[in-house]
Amino acid sequence: MDVRTLAYNLWLLLQLSIGYNLVLPVVLLVGYLIRKAFVSKRQSAPLTLEPDYAIIVTAYEQTVLLPSVVASLLKLNYTNYVIYIVADKCDISTLHFDDPRVQLLRPEQVLASNTRSHFYAIQRFIRPHERLTIIDSDNLVDPEYLNELNRYFAQGFTAVQGIREAKNLDTTFSCLDAARDIYYHFYDGKVLFEVGSSATLAGSGMAFTTELYRASLEHLDVTGAGFDKVLQNAIVGAGHRIAFTESAIVYDEKTAKSDQLVKQRARWINTWFKYFSYGFGLIFKGLTTFNWNQFVFGLILLRPPLFIFLLLSVVFMLINVWVAPTLALVWFLGLLTFVAGFFIALLLSDTHPKIYKSLWNIPRFMLYQIMALLKVRKANQISVATKHGSSE
Repeated sequence: MDVRTLAYNLWLLLQLSIGYNLVLPVVLLVGYLIRKAFVSKRQSAPLTLEPDYAIIVTAYEQTVLLPSVVASLLKLNYTNYVIYIVADKCDISTLHFDDPRVQLLRPEQVLASNTRSHFYAIQRFIRPHERLTIIDSDNLVDPEYLNELNRYFAQGFTAVQGIREAKNLDTTFSCLDAARDIYYHFYDGKVLFEVGSSATLAGSGMAFTTELYRASLEHLDVTGAGFDKVLQNAIVGAGHRIAFTESAIVYDEKTAKSDQLVKQRARWINTWFKYFSYGFGLIFKGLTTFNWNQFVFGLILLRPPLFIFLLLSVVFMLINVWVAPTLALVWFLGLLTFVAGFFIALLLSDTHPKIYKSLWNIPRFMLYQIMALLKVRKANQISVATKHGSSE
Protein backbone atom coordinates (compact mmCIF):
# COMPACT_ATOMS: atom_id res chain seq x y z
CA MET A 1 0.00 0.00 0.00
CA ASP A 2 1.55 3.30 -1.09
CA VAL A 3 1.55 6.46 1.02
CA ARG A 4 -1.20 8.10 -1.01
CA THR A 5 -3.57 5.15 -0.58
CA LEU A 6 -2.81 4.95 3.13
CA ALA A 7 -3.50 8.67 3.56
CA TYR A 8 -6.80 8.36 1.68
CA ASN A 9 -7.91 5.38 3.80
CA LEU A 10 -7.06 7.28 6.98
CA TRP A 11 -9.05 10.24 5.65
CA LEU A 12 -12.05 7.96 5.09
CA LEU A 13 -11.66 6.46 8.57
CA LEU A 14 -11.55 9.93 10.14
CA GLN A 15 -14.74 10.90 8.33
CA LEU A 16 -16.47 7.67 9.36
CA SER A 17 -15.54 8.25 13.03
CA ILE A 18 -17.51 11.51 12.92
CA GLY A 19 -20.17 10.75 10.33
CA TYR A 20 -21.79 7.80 12.11
CA ASN A 21 -22.96 10.21 14.82
CA LEU A 22 -25.25 11.92 12.30
CA VAL A 23 -27.26 8.80 11.54
CA LEU A 24 -26.89 6.55 14.61
CA PRO A 25 -29.74 8.23 16.56
CA VAL A 26 -32.16 7.68 13.68
CA VAL A 27 -30.98 4.08 13.23
CA LEU A 28 -31.64 3.46 16.93
CA LEU A 29 -35.01 5.19 16.61
CA VAL A 30 -36.00 2.77 13.83
CA GLY A 31 -34.96 -0.11 16.08
CA TYR A 32 -36.99 1.40 18.92
CA LEU A 33 -40.12 1.72 16.75
CA ILE A 34 -39.78 -1.85 15.46
CA ARG A 35 -39.31 -3.16 18.98
CA LYS A 36 -42.25 -1.11 20.22
CA ALA A 37 -44.46 -2.62 17.51
CA PHE A 38 -43.64 -6.23 18.36
CA VAL A 39 -42.74 -6.27 22.07
CA SER A 40 -45.44 -5.84 24.68
CA LYS A 41 -45.01 -2.97 27.12
CA ARG A 42 -43.03 -3.74 30.26
CA GLN A 43 -45.33 -4.33 33.22
CA SER A 44 -44.47 -2.72 36.53
CA ALA A 45 -44.56 -4.82 39.66
CA PRO A 46 -47.15 -3.70 42.23
CA LEU A 47 -45.75 -1.16 44.68
CA THR A 48 -46.62 -1.95 48.26
CA LEU A 49 -43.65 -0.79 50.34
CA GLU A 50 -41.76 2.50 50.48
CA PRO A 51 -38.03 1.76 50.22
CA ASP A 52 -35.87 4.11 52.26
CA TYR A 53 -34.29 6.97 50.24
CA ALA A 54 -31.49 9.40 50.91
CA ILE A 55 -32.00 12.54 48.83
CA ILE A 56 -28.62 14.25 48.42
CA VAL A 57 -28.70 17.93 47.44
CA THR A 58 -25.35 19.49 46.63
CA ALA A 59 -24.70 23.24 46.69
CA TYR A 60 -21.48 25.12 45.98
CA GLU A 61 -21.14 28.77 47.08
CA GLN A 62 -24.80 29.57 46.30
CA THR A 63 -27.69 28.85 48.68
CA VAL A 64 -30.36 31.20 47.34
CA LEU A 65 -32.36 28.40 45.68
CA LEU A 66 -32.04 25.84 48.48
CA PRO A 67 -35.25 26.81 50.32
CA SER A 68 -37.29 26.23 47.16
CA VAL A 69 -35.73 22.84 46.38
CA VAL A 70 -36.26 21.69 49.99
CA ALA A 71 -39.87 22.90 49.92
CA SER A 72 -40.36 20.93 46.73
CA LEU A 73 -38.84 17.76 48.21
CA LEU A 74 -40.98 18.02 51.34
CA LYS A 75 -44.08 17.92 49.11
CA LEU A 76 -43.21 14.48 47.74
CA ASN A 77 -46.04 11.96 47.95
CA TYR A 78 -43.73 9.74 49.97
CA THR A 79 -42.78 9.40 53.61
CA ASN A 80 -39.67 7.23 53.88
CA TYR A 81 -36.79 9.57 53.02
CA VAL A 82 -34.24 11.96 54.48
CA ILE A 83 -32.87 15.05 52.69
CA TYR A 84 -29.12 15.66 53.06
CA ILE A 85 -28.01 19.14 51.98
CA VAL A 86 -24.26 19.44 51.51
CA ALA A 87 -23.55 23.19 51.50
CA ASP A 88 -19.96 23.30 50.27
CA LYS A 89 -18.20 26.67 50.67
CA CYS A 90 -21.57 28.23 51.56
CA ASP A 91 -22.80 30.73 54.12
CA ILE A 92 -25.58 28.80 55.87
CA SER A 93 -26.32 31.39 58.57
CA THR A 94 -29.65 32.27 56.93
CA LEU A 95 -30.72 28.67 56.29
CA HIS A 96 -33.14 27.18 58.78
CA PHE A 97 -35.08 23.96 58.23
CA ASP A 98 -37.36 22.76 61.03
CA ASP A 99 -38.43 19.48 59.44
CA PRO A 100 -36.52 16.52 60.99
CA ARG A 101 -36.24 14.96 57.51
CA VAL A 102 -33.79 17.73 56.51
CA GLN A 103 -30.13 17.36 57.48
CA LEU A 104 -28.04 20.48 56.74
CA LEU A 105 -24.33 19.67 56.40
CA ARG A 106 -21.49 22.13 55.91
CA PRO A 107 -18.07 20.55 55.28
CA GLU A 108 -15.25 21.97 57.39
CA GLN A 109 -12.92 21.97 54.36
CA VAL A 110 -13.87 23.02 50.82
CA LEU A 111 -14.68 19.90 48.78
CA ALA A 112 -15.26 21.43 45.32
CA SER A 113 -16.36 18.05 43.98
CA ASN A 114 -19.74 16.43 43.46
CA THR A 115 -18.61 12.99 44.53
CA ARG A 116 -16.81 14.32 47.60
CA SER A 117 -20.06 16.05 48.58
CA HIS A 118 -22.06 12.88 47.95
CA PHE A 119 -19.78 10.75 50.10
CA TYR A 120 -19.62 13.46 52.76
CA ALA A 121 -23.40 12.94 53.03
CA ILE A 122 -23.21 9.13 52.79
CA GLN A 123 -20.73 9.00 55.68
CA ARG A 124 -23.23 10.98 57.77
CA PHE A 125 -26.41 9.04 56.96
CA ILE A 126 -28.57 8.89 60.05
CA ARG A 127 -29.65 5.38 59.01
CA PRO A 128 -28.61 2.89 56.29
CA HIS A 129 -30.73 4.05 53.34
CA GLU A 130 -31.48 1.43 50.69
CA ARG A 131 -31.44 3.92 47.81
CA LEU A 132 -30.12 7.39 47.10
CA THR A 133 -31.02 10.03 44.56
CA ILE A 134 -29.00 13.05 43.46
CA ILE A 135 -30.68 16.46 43.16
CA ASP A 136 -29.03 19.75 42.19
CA SER A 137 -29.52 22.86 44.32
CA ASP A 138 -31.46 24.56 41.49
CA ASN A 139 -33.89 21.68 40.89
CA LEU A 140 -37.54 21.21 41.78
CA VAL A 141 -39.17 17.76 41.77
CA ASP A 142 -42.55 16.40 40.81
CA PRO A 143 -44.50 15.04 43.83
CA GLU A 144 -44.48 11.53 42.30
CA TYR A 145 -40.72 11.54 41.64
CA LEU A 146 -39.75 8.77 44.08
CA ASN A 147 -42.81 6.65 43.30
CA GLU A 148 -41.98 6.70 39.59
CA LEU A 149 -38.36 5.74 40.26
CA ASN A 150 -39.61 2.82 42.34
CA ARG A 151 -41.43 1.34 39.34
CA TYR A 152 -38.09 0.59 37.70
CA PHE A 153 -36.32 -0.53 40.85
CA ALA A 154 -39.21 -2.97 41.30
CA GLN A 155 -38.33 -4.45 37.89
CA GLY A 156 -34.83 -5.26 39.09
CA PHE A 157 -32.89 -2.21 37.90
CA THR A 158 -30.32 -0.77 40.27
CA ALA A 159 -29.85 2.58 38.50
CA VAL A 160 -32.57 4.85 37.09
CA GLN A 161 -32.35 8.20 35.28
CA GLY A 162 -35.40 10.46 35.38
CA ILE A 163 -36.12 13.34 33.03
CA ARG A 164 -34.95 16.92 33.57
CA GLU A 165 -37.52 19.35 32.24
CA ALA A 166 -36.96 23.09 31.90
CA LYS A 167 -37.88 25.22 34.90
CA ASN A 168 -37.26 28.46 33.02
CA LEU A 169 -37.81 29.40 29.37
CA ASP A 170 -37.48 33.16 29.75
CA THR A 171 -34.48 33.73 27.44
CA THR A 172 -33.31 32.48 24.06
CA PHE A 173 -30.40 30.66 25.68
CA SER A 174 -32.61 28.84 28.19
CA CYS A 175 -34.91 27.73 25.35
CA LEU A 176 -31.99 26.42 23.28
CA ASP A 177 -30.55 24.70 26.33
CA ALA A 178 -33.94 23.05 26.84
CA ALA A 179 -34.02 21.96 23.17
CA ARG A 180 -30.65 20.30 23.61
CA ASP A 181 -31.91 18.48 26.72
CA ILE A 182 -35.01 17.27 24.88
CA TYR A 183 -32.82 15.82 22.12
CA TYR A 184 -30.56 14.02 24.59
CA HIS A 185 -33.38 12.76 26.80
CA PHE A 186 -35.16 11.36 23.75
CA TYR A 187 -32.23 9.58 22.09
CA ASP A 188 -29.75 9.03 24.94
CA GLY A 189 -32.51 8.27 27.41
CA LYS A 190 -35.73 6.86 26.04
CA VAL A 191 -34.57 5.37 22.73
CA LEU A 192 -31.24 4.03 24.01
CA PHE A 193 -32.89 2.31 26.97
CA GLU A 194 -35.75 0.87 24.93
CA VAL A 195 -33.40 -0.74 22.39
CA GLY A 196 -31.73 -2.68 25.20
CA SER A 197 -28.83 -0.42 26.17
CA SER A 198 -28.60 2.11 29.01
CA ALA A 199 -29.72 5.69 29.44
CA THR A 200 -26.88 8.17 29.88
CA LEU A 201 -26.73 9.90 33.26
CA ALA A 202 -27.58 13.60 33.42
CA GLY A 203 -25.91 14.66 36.67
CA SER A 204 -29.13 14.95 38.68
CA GLY A 205 -32.60 13.42 38.70
CA MET A 206 -30.97 10.01 38.96
CA ALA A 207 -31.19 7.28 41.58
CA PHE A 208 -29.23 4.18 42.55
CA THR A 209 -29.13 1.53 45.18
CA THR A 210 -26.72 2.83 47.78
CA GLU A 211 -24.69 -0.35 47.39
CA LEU A 212 -24.19 0.21 43.65
CA TYR A 213 -23.28 3.88 44.05
CA ARG A 214 -20.68 3.11 46.69
CA ALA A 215 -19.23 0.19 44.72
CA SER A 216 -18.93 2.40 41.62
CA LEU A 217 -17.28 5.50 43.10
CA GLU A 218 -16.19 5.07 46.71
CA HIS A 219 -12.68 3.94 45.71
CA LEU A 220 -12.19 6.97 43.41
CA ASP A 221 -11.63 10.68 43.99
CA VAL A 222 -13.35 12.35 41.05
CA THR A 223 -12.63 16.07 40.84
CA GLY A 224 -13.89 18.65 38.37
CA ALA A 225 -17.03 18.16 36.30
CA GLY A 226 -18.05 14.82 34.84
CA PHE A 227 -18.61 12.50 37.79
CA ASP A 228 -21.67 11.18 35.94
CA LYS A 229 -19.38 10.05 33.08
CA VAL A 230 -17.23 8.05 35.50
CA LEU A 231 -20.31 6.67 37.25
CA GLN A 232 -22.14 5.51 34.12
CA ASN A 233 -18.98 3.86 32.79
CA ALA A 234 -18.56 1.94 36.04
CA ILE A 235 -22.21 0.85 36.11
CA VAL A 236 -22.42 -0.31 32.49
CA GLY A 237 -18.92 -1.79 32.64
CA ALA A 238 -20.03 -3.92 35.61
CA GLY A 239 -22.84 -5.36 33.50
CA HIS A 240 -25.77 -3.29 34.79
CA ARG A 241 -28.28 -1.35 32.71
CA ILE A 242 -29.35 2.21 33.56
CA ALA A 243 -33.12 2.52 33.21
CA PHE A 244 -34.87 5.66 31.96
CA THR A 245 -38.27 7.01 32.91
CA GLU A 246 -40.10 10.07 31.61
CA SER A 247 -42.38 10.03 34.63
CA ALA A 248 -39.77 10.80 37.31
CA ILE A 249 -39.60 14.53 36.63
CA VAL A 250 -37.02 17.01 37.89
CA TYR A 251 -37.39 20.65 36.88
CA ASP A 252 -33.96 22.02 36.05
CA GLU A 253 -32.74 25.62 35.81
CA LYS A 254 -31.57 26.15 32.23
CA THR A 255 -28.65 28.37 31.31
CA ALA A 256 -30.06 31.84 30.71
CA LYS A 257 -27.03 34.06 30.01
CA SER A 258 -24.07 33.94 27.64
CA ASP A 259 -21.40 34.01 30.37
CA GLN A 260 -23.11 31.12 32.16
CA LEU A 261 -23.26 29.22 28.88
CA VAL A 262 -19.58 29.67 28.06
CA LYS A 263 -18.37 28.61 31.53
CA GLN A 264 -20.77 25.67 31.77
CA ARG A 265 -20.03 24.37 28.28
CA ALA A 266 -16.29 24.75 28.81
CA ARG A 267 -16.59 22.36 31.77
CA TRP A 268 -18.78 19.95 29.80
CA ILE A 269 -16.48 19.92 26.76
CA ASN A 270 -13.54 19.38 29.10
CA THR A 271 -15.26 16.29 30.52
CA TRP A 272 -15.76 14.82 27.04
CA PHE A 273 -12.06 15.12 26.19
CA LYS A 274 -11.23 13.71 29.62
CA TYR A 275 -13.55 10.70 29.55
CA PHE A 276 -14.51 9.86 25.93
CA SER A 277 -11.89 7.07 25.84
CA TYR A 278 -14.17 5.07 28.17
CA GLY A 279 -16.14 4.34 25.01
CA PHE A 280 -13.32 2.24 23.52
CA GLY A 281 -13.19 0.08 26.63
CA LEU A 282 -16.93 -0.55 26.64
CA ILE A 283 -17.01 -1.31 22.90
CA PHE A 284 -14.17 -3.84 23.31
CA LYS A 285 -15.84 -5.39 26.35
CA GLY A 286 -19.18 -5.54 24.55
CA LEU A 287 -17.66 -7.24 21.50
CA THR A 288 -15.70 -9.80 23.51
CA THR A 289 -18.60 -10.70 25.80
CA PHE A 290 -21.39 -10.22 23.22
CA ASN A 291 -22.96 -7.59 25.45
CA TRP A 292 -25.24 -5.31 23.40
CA ASN A 293 -25.68 -2.85 26.25
CA GLN A 294 -21.95 -2.20 26.59
CA PHE A 295 -21.26 -2.07 22.85
CA VAL A 296 -23.96 0.49 22.01
CA PHE A 297 -23.28 2.56 25.10
CA GLY A 298 -19.60 2.66 24.15
CA LEU A 299 -20.50 4.10 20.74
CA ILE A 300 -22.50 6.84 22.46
CA LEU A 301 -19.61 7.73 24.78
CA LEU A 302 -17.31 8.31 21.80
CA ARG A 303 -19.63 10.94 20.33
CA PRO A 304 -18.27 14.50 20.60
CA PRO A 305 -20.54 17.33 21.81
CA LEU A 306 -23.21 18.18 19.23
CA PHE A 307 -21.71 21.42 17.98
CA ILE A 308 -18.28 19.82 17.46
CA PHE A 309 -19.39 16.95 15.25
CA LEU A 310 -21.85 19.16 13.38
CA LEU A 311 -19.14 21.72 12.57
CA LEU A 312 -16.72 18.94 11.57
CA SER A 313 -19.41 17.41 9.37
CA VAL A 314 -19.89 20.70 7.50
CA VAL A 315 -16.12 21.09 7.12
CA PHE A 316 -15.75 17.55 5.75
CA MET A 317 -18.63 18.10 3.35
CA LEU A 318 -17.05 21.29 1.99
CA ILE A 319 -13.65 19.62 1.58
CA ASN A 320 -15.24 16.75 -0.29
CA VAL A 321 -16.89 19.14 -2.75
CA TRP A 322 -13.36 19.42 -4.19
CA VAL A 323 -11.89 16.05 -3.20
CA ALA A 324 -14.77 13.58 -3.69
CA PRO A 325 -18.12 15.09 -4.77
CA THR A 326 -19.95 11.82 -4.15
CA LEU A 327 -18.83 11.85 -0.51
CA ALA A 328 -19.93 15.48 -0.25
CA LEU A 329 -23.43 14.30 -1.21
CA VAL A 330 -23.24 11.56 1.43
CA TRP A 331 -22.31 14.17 4.06
CA PHE A 332 -25.19 16.38 2.96
CA LEU A 333 -27.65 13.49 3.30
CA GLY A 334 -26.17 12.66 6.70
CA LEU A 335 -26.70 16.24 7.88
CA LEU A 336 -30.29 16.16 6.62
CA THR A 337 -30.81 12.89 8.52
CA PHE A 338 -29.52 14.50 11.71
CA VAL A 339 -31.75 17.57 11.29
CA ALA A 340 -34.75 15.32 10.67
CA GLY A 341 -33.90 13.27 13.76
CA PHE A 342 -33.55 16.43 15.84
CA PHE A 343 -37.02 17.64 14.87
CA ILE A 344 -38.49 14.18 15.39
CA ALA A 345 -37.22 14.33 18.99
CA LEU A 346 -38.88 17.72 19.50
CA LEU A 347 -42.13 16.66 17.84
CA LEU A 348 -42.42 13.43 19.85
CA SER A 349 -41.72 15.26 23.10
CA ASP A 350 -43.77 17.86 24.95
CA THR A 351 -41.94 20.84 23.42
CA HIS A 352 -42.99 24.38 24.30
CA PRO A 353 -43.64 26.77 21.36
CA LYS A 354 -40.97 29.12 22.76
CA ILE A 355 -38.38 26.44 22.09
CA TYR A 356 -39.33 26.17 18.41
CA LYS A 357 -39.10 29.95 18.06
CA SER A 358 -35.63 29.97 19.60
CA LEU A 359 -34.17 27.56 17.02
CA TRP A 360 -33.35 30.43 14.65
CA ASN A 361 -30.64 31.39 17.13
CA ILE A 362 -28.78 28.06 16.95
CA PRO A 363 -25.81 29.61 15.03
CA ARG A 364 -25.38 32.18 17.83
CA PHE A 365 -25.68 29.41 20.42
CA MET A 366 -22.97 27.43 18.62
CA LEU A 367 -20.72 30.49 18.46
CA TYR A 368 -20.72 30.74 22.25
CA GLN A 369 -19.90 27.04 22.45
CA ILE A 370 -16.91 27.60 20.17
CA MET A 371 -15.83 30.29 22.66
CA ALA A 372 -16.26 27.69 25.39
CA LEU A 373 -14.06 25.27 23.42
CA LEU A 374 -11.27 27.85 23.48
CA LYS A 375 -11.47 27.95 27.29
CA VAL A 376 -11.63 24.19 27.74
CA ARG A 377 -8.13 23.77 29.20
CA LYS A 378 -8.91 26.05 32.15
CA ALA A 379 -12.59 25.12 32.44
CA ASN A 380 -12.46 23.84 36.01
CA GLN A 381 -10.38 26.81 37.17
CA ILE A 382 -12.83 29.30 35.62
CA SER A 383 -15.83 27.85 37.46
CA VAL A 384 -16.75 24.82 39.56
CA ALA A 385 -20.54 25.03 39.25
CA THR A 386 -23.04 26.96 37.16
CA LYS A 387 -24.33 30.04 38.97
CA HIS A 388 -28.02 30.70 38.38
CA GLY A 389 -30.18 33.64 39.23
CA SER A 390 -32.75 33.57 41.98
CA SER A 391 -35.83 34.07 39.81
CA GLU A 392 -38.25 31.17 39.62
